[in-house]
Amino acid sequence: MEFLEWKMFWEGRVIRNDLESTFDISTPQASVDLRRYRELVPDNMEQTARGYRPATKFLPHFLKPSADRLLLQLRAFLSGVIPRNDIWFKDIPDVAIAPDIARDIPADCLRSILRVMRDREAIEIRYQSLTSSRRRVIAPHALAHDGFRWHVRAWCCENLEFRDFVLSRMDEFGATSSVEYDPGDDAAWHTKVVLHLRPHRGLSDQQRSAIEKDFGMTKGRRDIEMPACLAYYFIRRLNLDLPPDGQLTPERLQIELDNLDEVDAQIDQAKARAKALISKRFP
Repeated sequence: MEFLEWKMFWEGRVIRNDLESTFDISTPQASVDLRRYRELVPDNMEQTARGYRPATKFLPHFLKPSADRLLLQLRAFLSGVIPRNDIWFKDIPDVAIAPDIARDIPADCLRSILRVMRDREAIEIRYQSLTSSRRRVIAPHALAHDGFRWHVRAWCCENLEFRDFVLSRMDEFGATSSVEYDPGDDAAWHTKVVLHLRPHRGLSDQQRSAIEKDFGMTKGRRDIEMPACLAYYFIRRLNLDLPPDGQLTPERLQIELDNLDEVDAQIDQAKARAKALISKRFP
């Protein structure tokens, strides 16, 4: 039923063969499904010489139309993440994407991390940082994406603190072990901060109007909530921490952060709370 409404909503037409080829069913079964849909929602579909089309007052009952979801599916298909048959277009529109720089994360790597997360254990890994490559013992408790890379939010058994570890920099997984720590002590993960985004003040009125529409702002602002430990990456990725020194033009920056000092203070406070909680547990 969702498929029928998808075809009508996005393509404006559905035929019996669409059902047959997508779900590998017989012609009689496809006819039964079409008849059943018309019984359930009698005013949604009109029969034509070429199949069926949405009625004038078509209203989806089984489908929640989402442009974001459809565009995400197209991007996933072009990136090789999902197969062609997961896209219900009969003919996929002409579309292209600027490719992401791939970061190879082997399935066994993620599988090992998920396993120790479930079992609340620590695992030995070899980790390549920007300064060294050595073995570490970490206890992951969450996954996070910073806009470019996947991280593991984990208890570092060596430094007795919570840190971010990039998944693609891990290899040579070793033994697991029991570990004493509480994910609730990771205040930087559990503390939510709200970033107040606005069009860059150096833009013209017309430019600000375009940016407000582009970023879905209301009354010239959009609030974005995220864990304190991710705010750092978000701010750097969008250059929201750069001083107005003229190196990047307002047209290039487009947006700015209205409460940078407040967010920085909240991040520092969350780190301090985590340190205090950990010091009580490990005096």
